[in-house]
Amino acid sequence: MASRIAAPSLTQLIRGERGRIKLSDENAMMKQIYATHTPDGREVDVKPLFQLVEDILSRASPAVDPLFLTAQTRVETWDDKTQQASFIAMLEALSFTIDRVACEITYKSSSGEDAHATTLSIFNQLSYFPWEAKLVITLAAFALSYGEFWLLAQIYSSNQLAKSVAILKQVPVILEHSASLKPRFDALNNLIRAMTDVTKCIIEFKGLPSVYISHDAAPLVTAMAHIPTAVYWTIRAVIACASQISSLSSLGHEHALMSSTNETWELSTLAHKIKNILDLLNNQLALCYQYIEEKMNLETYQMLLNLLEGVQIDNMKLLKALIYAKEDLQPLLDGSTKRRVNLDVLRRKNVLLLISSLDFPRDELSILEQIYNESRVHATRMEYEIVWIPIVDRFAEWTDPLQSQFETLQTTMPWYSVYSPSLIEKPVIRFIREVWHFRNKPILVVLDPQGKVVSPNAIHMMWIWGSTAFPFTSLREEALWREETWKLELLVDGIDPTILSWIKEGKYIYLYGGTDMEWIRKFTTTARAIASTARIPLEMVYVGKSTKREQVRKCTTAITAEKLSYCWQDLAMVWFFWTRLESMMFSKIQLGSTVDVDPMLREIKKLLSYDKEGGWAVLSKGSFVFVNGHSSSVLPTFNEYDAWKEYVPSKGFDMACFDYHNNLRPDARPCCRFEFSSTVGRIPDTMKCPECLRNMEKYMAFLCCHDESTINALI
Repeated sequence: MASRIAAPSLTQLIRGERGRIKLSDENAMMKQIYATHTPDGREVDVKPLFQLVEDILSRASPAVDPLFLTAQTRVETWDDKTQQASFIAMLEALSFTIDRVACEITYKSSSGEDAHATTLSIFNQLSYFPWEAKLVITLAAFALSYGEFWLLAQIYSSNQLAKSVAILKQVPVILEHSASLKPRFDALNNLIRAMTDVTKCIIEFKGLPSVYISHDAAPLVTAMAHIPTAVYWTIRAVIACASQISSLSSLGHEHALMSSTNETWELSTLAHKIKNILDLLNNQLALCYQYIEEKMNLETYQMLLNLLEGVQIDNMKLLKALIYAKEDLQPLLDGSTKRRVNLDVLRRKNVLLLISSLDFPRDELSILEQIYNESRVHATRMEYEIVWIPIVDRFAEWTDPLQSQFETLQTTMPWYSVYSPSLIEKPVIRFIREVWHFRNKPILVVLDPQGKVVSPNAIHMMWIWGSTAFPFTSLREEALWREETWKLELLVDGIDPTILSWIKEGKYIYLYGGTDMEWIRKFTTTARAIASTARIPLEMVYVGKSTKREQVRKCTTAITAEKLSYCWQDLAMVWFFWTRLESMMFSKIQLGSTVDVDPMLREIKKLLSYDKEGGWAVLSKGSFVFVNGHSSSVLPTFNEYDAWKEYVPSKGFDMACFDYHNNLRPDARPCCRFEFSSTVGRIPDTMKCPECLRNMEKYMAFLCCHDESTINALI
């Protein structure tokens, strides 16, 4: 057989070159590459061409390669894509260039020229093209020979022409020894995969939206500085792969087997370098996408601000911006039918946006549902819809338990809800937190039919007046307060009809609270004894405490067993009493009221403050509240009944008690204290004491109430 032309080994191509590159400055090498780069401004959409090349490289894989398997699902679309006129025109324009580069690669990878010189020659041929086009054209040129080799390997057994050509290229002989050459083939496939990944990444940089990331943006500037080097080494890798195919065809399996170990190692080394480059580019690409996301989020946030300030014909623009702007899916779940619906069901309606985390208090949800269902009875008079917007941490992993928690909560709601928390975008969450002051505690933002915010948080109105507060505007809130006075109905309305009947009967009614059973026994026993002496009809109601649920439960059990007074056995009623009271304070503060000009707010604050410091009592005759005092003043007033009982016949029991209590100066007067949870949205900057009207000091506090239900849940 005629002597063969000795093709250089990959070891020679890379190892012989490496010494020179290491000894010289790599910057000088890249200066050579930059000197060849003289783009003429032509724009080449290389993405379709790359997809075709990627398909060839993936299908032209020896044996069963994962890359080949993943290609099966995406190639079916090529029959349509390759027929497109623009794509055909692009191929016609580039075919000559691709053939020239293919010839250059084939000839020089067989002639012994070193890889850098061959790469430099290719860069000279492609000097007028942008960096990504240089790389894709070179890959396309390589795909011609690589695809031809493996096409013959795949069909030569069933096609006589392919068989003859395959024999000429020694393909059957090589395949007979494929098992021995498998490590080399695997290394080759690994390198080709790295080459295509780098190319795909570089093309992705080209496709970044310039409207959100300019060429002078820091992450893109850094990436662009690395792309020439990435293109250079990827084309170097193409030369290395081409030399493999050339050596297999020209030198045969014997030479291939002898040099297999070294060749495999060199291919793996080059793949490692390409992958390092890919990691660097991927990091920069991630930074670019982060930069773009921040720009898009800022744009969305500003759009929401503009929508709030502008005048709209209906509420659709704002609702779409808040919930979901596209038309490709139905973003709401109808709580009554459990079917998905479009946002159009809310068009030109009063919409209450119920915003909360997934930790929605059960009592709160239950009472809100009761109010909502009652409003449906009067639907013709009160046209409003509630939409639950769940707010979750978008940076935290969304787990199955969280999904289950969300679905459980969603199924209990009779109103509309956002189908999935993932629909609520990050800038919307930022807007809700910063503009509407959401801090995880549920809020109820009210939109009128034109999408205007008429109440930043109507949850307080809902707790105080229920659906009577419709349409839940700030003006309606002010009007409702003008109708109210400091009376017992304000505290217990909508909670217990028994107390309301006592009020109608004109009985003396004492509400009291706290968890000190010793004080409770003394108070109830003394109060009942004085009522008997004064011959007044008395009813007493224990309303617990705003916190320490388990201690309240124990006190309720003891009071009932000892028959000290009437109690609310359902602790949801206790919760609602204190929630309504807190809502009264927040409603007043939201409207700008202060204790020095609003006597009703002063009494509300007193009661909330007493709850933090021991026991307390509110004494009333019918609806008239004549004492709102702390345990340190109420019990001494009763203990000193002999000192004021002479005024009862002339003033009446209520006014005599009122005068004596107000003139009493208890020895241990408690500090006035308010605690605001960090989950509360709007916390006032300053507050005046409801007792002395001086400005209160502000502290940061950490609190643990040792609630046994919480402790048991953790055990």
